[in-house]
Amino acid sequence: MKHQWNINGKGTSPMSMPAKPRRTRANLNQFSIGQLHFRNPWVVAFFSFAYPGFGHLMQHRYAPAFILIGWELFINNMAQLNVGILYSMIGDFDMAKQVLSDKWLILYVGIYMLSIWDSYRTTVDLNKQYILADREDAEISGFVIGAWDINYMDKRKPWVAMMWSVLVPGLGHLYVHKVIIGFFIFGYTVLILNGANIPLAIKYSMLGDFMQAKAVIHMQWLMYLPSIYFFILYDAYISSIEYNILCEKELSRYLRQNYQHPHFELPV
Repeated sequence: MKHQWNINGKGTSPMSMPAKPRRTRANLNQFSIGQLHFRNPWVVAFFSFAYPGFGHLMQHRYAPAFILIGWELFINNMAQLNVGILYSMIGDFDMAKQVLSDKWLILYVGIYMLSIWDSYRTTVDLNKQYILADREDAEISGFVIGAWDINYMDKRKPWVAMMWSVLVPGLGHLYVHKVIIGFFIFGYTVLILNGANIPLAIKYSMLGDFMQAKAVIHMQWLMYLPSIYFFILYDAYISSIEYNILCEKELSRYLRQNYQHPHFELPV
């Protein structure tokens, strides 16, 4: 067996060195907290079903999430899928078939199914990784300071996160320091609101001109909002709860390692 030598010239065996943990429950950085925790695979798959990419956002897998969300926005508009869904919901199936673009709709199916399947599969795997990481109980850095921001681990109120998300999408995620998702959701929602002409519709509604308000609304873009809002509220609320649990685990580990056992007998 090979030995390593320290500065005093004494040999140390690799078996005597502290083992480096293979997994950690979370990673704290300036812009977010990447965290492993138990998730219901069916819930994640449902959000991917409601809007491709949202399930991957819940997993903090930003690269595939942004690709899938961008593809959803592009291909859905080209296929006029939301308008087709709207006509189907009101029972006008002939009109639904007329507005749908078959050539773009066929391209939509593959990426849609991949989003659901991949988010479910990955959630099952990440749950297993969390069990192993929780057993290792690796150290988590609870404070990060950098040129852009300061992030630290503390408890947040879930209902406050949800209320900020109700007022302005993205602010609830900023409250729990999910800056990347918060910034993306804020910009994405503004894009959808302007595409649907919601600010203009609100203006006409405040003036009492409800017919004009109804006329300016673009239904293809408006149909995105229910899925977006439901995801924002749920994710901000659950993220706050899981961050609180992580904070308790990190503090518990620190106290176990740095404070003596309560039954320790002081020397006389």
